[in-house]
This record gives sequence, structure tokens and C-alpha cells, in this order.
Amino acid sequence: MNTHPDRPPQVYVPELLKGQKALVTGANSGIGKATAIALGRSGADVVVNYASDRPAAEAVVAQIQSHGVRAYAHQADVSQEDQVVEMMSTMADRLGTIDILVANAGLQRDAPTVEMTLEQWQKVISVNLTGQFLCAREAIKEFLRRGVVPEVSRSAGKIICMSSVHQIIPWAGHVNYAAAKGGVAMLTQTLAQEFAPRKIRVNAIAPGAIKTPINRSAWQTAEARDSLLELIPYGRIGDPPDIANAAVVLVSDLCDYVVGTTVYVDGGMTLFPGFATGG
Repeated sequence: MNTHPDRPPQVYVPELLKGQKALVTGANSGIGKATAIALGRSGADVVVNYASDRPAAEAVVAQIQSHGVRAYAHQADVSQEDQVVEMMSTMADRLGTIDILVANAGLQRDAPTVEMTLEQWQKVISVNLTGQFLCAREAIKEFLRRGVVPEVSRSAGKIICMSSVHQIIPWAGHVNYAAAKGGVAMLTQTLAQEFAPRKIRVNAIAPGAIKTPINRSAWQTAEARDSLLELIPYGRIGDPPDIANAAVVLVSDLCDYVVGTTVYVDGGMTLFPGFATGG
């Protein structure tokens, strides 16, 4: 039973990221939206990437700008190499550089494995995994070119790869999504290992059940919500600001020694609560 107040957390540290330039992909809704706004509220200038729905992206831009920082929206499909390269080039022209990448863009195309089409498989892999690789590759090029600017950050650059608890929890009927997130886990660790000597920090955040449009059916009705809560020891479903707050701290110098780690923000879902009574 949910005993927690139904109130999203709102914890921000003004100017924690002052002077930094951030790109958040898939930032026109859900976790990406909350993260982009939180970064702006913490002092960063923010590029709001989106694949569709420009009005929603511009609304996010307006919220970010209300905190006295710069922001603009950029449409790009992160699975398309030329669009990612152009997005990074535009960011360099408009903001000068990039300090923070939150590779958040993702989608689902669910089906039982024997019914899943190759198009469904490839679409999820191309956006959720290849898209993160392409964005990280281009950001790292700029981090390496610029190096550390001590008055801005102790790191040359920070990347958050948005993963999921399903990088370690199998998910029947979602084999494309789970496989992509498993790949994100190793992408994160390998990039971190390769570029930590150059003072580039790569980490991941693995959300559990979060109230976003992509999974509305899992929490919108009382019956669905109660069923989901059985999987969450902490007794509430997460909100996008839960992830956004973790992201702000993780890309700040407060976490300068955190490298190659996945932070699970899941209310204890990865504790496998079904075994709490011995299985």
C-alpha cells in the first residue's frame, strides 16, 4: 500500500552547474523534460533535443529560460548519424561547447518474442542503444578537444547514459528494450574505462517504475498501480524529478569521483521484493 505523499520531490541547488552547457536528448516529455529543467534551474544552459512535438519542446525551453539561463530546442533523430553530428555542431556554434550530455532518448515497441518484427527490434536498438553511442561519441570529441576548464568543472566532460532496471532484470515481452538497456550498461562501463584517464566521467542512471507517458497504463488505474507497487519495496511509484535530481548531482563536481557506475533510482525494485519472505 502506498503510504507516501503523492508529491514529486523538488530539490535543486541553484548555480551548482553555473556556466556549464548541457544537451538532453528526448527532452520534450517525461524524464528528459524533468532533467532538462532541473539542469537549467541549477545554472546550466540547455539544449532540448526532441524527435517530434516541437510545441512541447518549446514549452520546456521556456521553463528553462525562466531560470535566467539560455536554452533552445533542436529536432534530431538520435539514431541518425548525420543528424547527431549536425546537432552537436549547432550546439558548438550557439553555446560554444558541451560539458554535459544526458543521453535519454528512448522508446518501446513491445511484442512477444515470436511475434516481434525485425523492424520493432531494430527501431528500439537503433534509438535506445545506437543513439546513445552516437551522441556520446560526438560529445567526447568535444571533451577531448577542449579538456578540463577548472573554473567550470573538475571534469573535461560528463555523460549520463539513461538506462533502466531492465539492464539487469529480464522483461518478457520486451526483449528488444531489455537487450538495448543491457547494452547501455556495457556501453557506459566501456566508455568510462576508455576515457576516465582524460578526466571524462561516464555514468548511467537506471530508473525503475517512473510515472511517464511511455508507461501510463502501468500506473494510471488503481488496480494497475497496486499491482506495480508490489514490486517496489519503498511503497511509491517514482516521478520524473526523482531521476532529474539524481542527474543534477551526478554531473556536478559533488560526484567528481563517481566513474563508470550505474545509479539505480528505483525505490528498491532491484532488491527483488518477491524474495523478501524467502521466495
